[in-house]
Amino acid sequence: MAARDVSRSSRHHGLATYRPHDDGPDSPLLFHPRLVAPTEPALVHRVEAGDRLDLLAARYFGDPFQYWRIADANPALSPDELLEPGRLLAIPRVT
Repeated sequence: MAARDVSRSSRHHGLATYRPHDDGPDSPLLFHPRLVAPTEPALVHRVEAGDRLDLLAARYFGDPFQYWRIADANPALSPDELLEPGRLLAIPRVT
């Protein structure tokens, strides 16, 4: 997948790519790591039992594949940590 083929809504949109090994066109094409800037939340969501990041993204952004926006706005070692009932999640403003 070339960088230009990435959807504008993807977390990889606009990232440069590279090949870790110069093995020709069959070597994997990888994205450079993203730098995640802190964002001001548009609102705060209190996690309830049964919440999932994709369902929250569908509710707040109209697209379950935008779950990564919520994950980026709420640093944690694991996405499961974000879904502990009672936790407050920052829901970022989509620009």
